[in-house]
Amino acid sequence: MGRIRGWPATLSEPELLDAPVVLRPVRVSDARTWREIRVRNASWLRPWEPSNPETPLHRSSLGPYVTMVRTMRREARQGQALPWVVTYGGQFAGQLTVGSIVWGSSRSGQVGYWIDESFAGRGVIPTALALAVDHCFRVVGMHRLEASIRPENIASRRVVEKLGFREEGVRVRQLHINGAWRDHICYAVTAEEVPMGMLARWRNSRASSRSGA
Repeated sequence: MGRIRGWPATLSEPELLDAPVVLRPVRVSDARTWREIRVRNASWLRPWEPSNPETPLHRSSLGPYVTMVRTMRREARQGQALPWVVTYGGQFAGQLTVGSIVWGSSRSGQVGYWIDESFAGRGVIPTALALAVDHCFRVVGMHRLEASIRPENIASRRVVEKLGFREEGVRVRQLHINGAWRDHICYAVTAEEVPMGMLARWRNSRASSRSGA
């Protein structure tokens, strides 16, 4: 598989000249900022992060971060991943990646995300995920996206539930997280389930919440 159609891509909410949430491709120059944020957020992120040296949480050296970013960029060139940085008001706020992409008769991928605790609770990740889903289905040509989330991670589960991802059951001891094999709940959505777009669904949901409907 070669370069993915629609990549690289920078995404933001259309019709908003100063859209606060933006997805842009990860850059090697992000490594230093990435390290600072993840060191500062180590206790916030550690319970939910894979026990994987390629995604360090508290290392002080810059090398592992540069290697990680270069790996992500290589996977994007090979059609295996869509690695975005999430910015909010122009500031680096987190990461959203569509990875483990399978083409052929599957056209599926796995969604993962994290956010700096200082930006949590502002609707940043739901908006970013909605933008990513629409791009994957409408531009890239994918058909199905999954998100595997630990049952205890209520905040992350709330993100996909707000956007209407279906809960499909528990995958027993699916990933090694924080030192042990952990169960995960699989959430999924297919292109047919969001014919009007995920961002439109999310906007309507927010509008209903604000109006008390």
